[in-house]
Amino acid sequence: MAVSTPVDAEQAWKDLQRIRVPQERVYDEIERCASGGPGATYTTAATMWAFLACTGLDLPRWGVWLAVAAYVALLSVLAVIYSRRSRVRLHHSRYNWRMSATFVAGAVVTGGTTLLSGRLVESLEPTVAGLIRATITTAAFLLFIGPATRWATGSLRGHGERATRGGAGR
Repeated sequence: MAVSTPVDAEQAWKDLQRIRVPQERVYDEIERCASGGPGATYTTAATMWAFLACTGLDLPRWGVWLAVAAYVALLSVLAVIYSRRSRVRLHHSRYNWRMSATFVAGAVVTGGTTLLSGRLVESLEPTVAGLIRATITTAAFLLFIGPATRWATGSLRGHGERATRGGAGR
């Protein structure tokens, strides 16, 4: 036996808006600080530039490994610092395929630019070649990261709406 209760459409709409506005604010905050701000991007780019410039020098094997260890340590510290500063924490279900695709595409673009620019400057002196390769790769990283981050985080707003609609039909 089903019991139905009368539904006031106007009240239902007000309730929906009361719930939806804070949710929109959360998505706005996620989009605003998704990458940790410009400070995180520029610090990462500067660290990458320094690493590539150092590896462009003719270093002994232990020097290369020392540079790699320092680079990984600095990136780890940056990740910890900027993840703690974020005021909004996403539940793991809010991460979608676009975020993973952006990460992979960023690695491909940055790695590909590093290899290609390294091939193009092989005939130059190692110091100059390393500086040119570091500058080109860092520029490609900075040009890629802005639009890619906006594309990845912009999909979160639609993802939450689809999840709400999908759950409402159950």
